[in-house]
Amino acid sequence: MAKIRVLIVDDAVVIRKLLSEALASDPDIEIAGIAANGRIALAKLADLAPDIVTLDVEMPEMDGLATLTQIRKLQPKLPVVMFSTLTEAGAGTTLEALARGASDYATKPSNTGSMDKARQAVIDELVPRIKALCARKLAAPAPPRSPDRPATGPTSFVPRADAARPAASGERLLRARASYLLAIGCSTGGPNALDCVLGGLPAELGVPVVIVQHMPPMFTRLLAERLDTKCPLRVHEAQAGMRLEPNHVYIAPGDWHMLVKREGTGLSIALDQSAPENSCRPAVDVLFRSVAQVCGATTLAVVLTGMGRDGTRGCEQIHAAGGRILAQDEATSVVWGMPGFVAQSGVAEAILPLQRVPVEITRILAQSRAAGVRKG
Repeated sequence: MAKIRVLIVDDAVVIRKLLSEALASDPDIEIAGIAANGRIALAKLADLAPDIVTLDVEMPEMDGLATLTQIRKLQPKLPVVMFSTLTEAGAGTTLEALARGASDYATKPSNTGSMDKARQAVIDELVPRIKALCARKLAAPAPPRSPDRPATGPTSFVPRADAARPAASGERLLRARASYLLAIGCSTGGPNALDCVLGGLPAELGVPVVIVQHMPPMFTRLLAERLDTKCPLRVHEAQAGMRLEPNHVYIAPGDWHMLVKREGTGLSIALDQSAPENSCRPAVDVLFRSVAQVCGATTLAVVLTGMGRDGTRGCEQIHAAGGRILAQDEATSVVWGMPGFVAQSGVAEAILPLQRVPVEITRILAQSRAAGVRKG
């Protein structure tokens, strides 16, 4: 089996050594080369022919953003993982790098106390990302597909008979409208996918939106601020006790699970730091599980690009409660892990190209509101 060839680009000798040792310890990875800055990396790129690049954000002569821009001109599909410090400046630059085409990011270990702990932190965080982005190199099989749900379709929403909503009138109808919720889960490739989905939704969507994007603290706040300037809806990093309002988006803060709770006839946000699920906090499963319990059949869940299988169990519970589920297709996902496993489970009613997702969300919610008005 061919190994994944990694080009390490970082100006710090200690970090280059740390990355080289940590990555080379995995039998599926080899170090194609190292470079102390972006100019050197670009000069080596053609000769080394790496499968993936780890790219420091802050470097002399040519920084990570400038280097990424040039790499994308030379090799648009070469996976690039940004390696940044867990600071506000590092987080902001990393989000800009993702917007410019970086495939993923990892944070540099800090305050670990020893090189052994720092090396293990790199192995735990960076190696899975490299393998997920280079799965074809390892000839890793994609998640098996349900025979009646191919990755490329269907491209239209097919309502299930068991998802039919009971007739509602008066106070019951108002409660159902207040409870209707759009819940989204994503990870690797998620920031750009969210930009596409939220940017394609109308300002008067009519329902609240709750999101788990796997990111550390500070990154989620900056992501919310960035999306708020780019999409028609108002976007917030969620805080405990926030009441959910239509046409507002709430992103789970890094290192906190987010849950939806009933509060009178409305809904509100709860946060906790219970144990990670699927090695994640926040976890999509935690959010989706709470949504299934509180909103049941008045739920529309969407799983976008991401590594791992977080969200599958939550989708199964939403499905059992009569909710509706969409998943992003393989062709437009950076990593078809999370949506792939949802597709495999058979609970997704449609597997869609990313560009189709906001169209279907808008149609489904408009259809549901119209049905609610008729029943009222």
